[in-house]
Amino acid sequence: MRYTDIRSCHIGPALISPEYFIPEHIFFYQAKGSVTVFDGHRTFSMQPGDYCILRKNRLVRYSKFQDKGQFEKILIVFDEAFLQQHNNVHQASTATAQDDGSFLLVENNELIHSFVRSLSPYYSGAEEIDTAFTDIKRQELLLILLKSNPELGQVLFNFGIPQKIALEEFMNRNFRFNISLERFAFLTGRSLSSFKRDFEKTFHESPGRWLIRKRLDEAYFLIQNERKKPTDIYIELGFEDLSHFSYVFKKHFGIAPSALARKQYSTTAVHG
Repeated sequence: MRYTDIRSCHIGPALISPEYFIPEHIFFYQAKGSVTVFDGHRTFSMQPGDYCILRKNRLVRYSKFQDKGQFEKILIVFDEAFLQQHNNVHQASTATAQDDGSFLLVENNELIHSFVRSLSPYYSGAEEIDTAFTDIKRQELLLILLKSNPELGQVLFNFGIPQKIALEEFMNRNFRFNISLERFAFLTGRSLSSFKRDFEKTFHESPGRWLIRKRLDEAYFLIQNERKKPTDIYIELGFEDLSHFSYVFKKHFGIAPSALARKQYSTTAVHG
């Protein structure tokens, strides 16, 4: 397969971005370069030939690293309508999934590598496979995955919405993700109004105020204790704009993040 023909191809109705709420299950195959995926709890590194399932209704952030200027991945989306249609024909496995993570490692299988190689003829210079073959190829991959990993059936064919969960653990794990309060509410199994109400009971302040404070405290720790540069962390902590991050940081701590970084650098240099 000539991977140079497939830089970032996908099959299905959705794509993944560097910071992402996963609306549907996605098969992720790393072709060239590498990627580090973070779900708020653990980090997973993918090298060429590695693959996994990104789970629906989860949050992930990934950082990509080129290999000699090249980075190529394949994303195949198993949306709910497609999976329901499949489940009407094929009986889902009753095996229980052991891993509740946002990304599921799939048992290494030569059939999957052969499947990826088989995609090459279906591309016509674009990043998407010919639509006439989309469902056929997705069906083929799904059957391969379920045959070698029957427990995936309990994950892929679970069509329920997120259940109500405890806020404290979830928010402390996911505060770095720059998503709306509506999305946080959905992921914790709540309406927006009940999310805000439960949040204030748990944290004794509003979600917006808590998120800003939590992100700023984390930023201060990383700059002071880990010697991180403000330019390297503001996006990771959920800030979209460096100037806004610097403004709210200085307003909160009385010192600009760049000044704190210089101060820590000078202290390290003197004592070093």
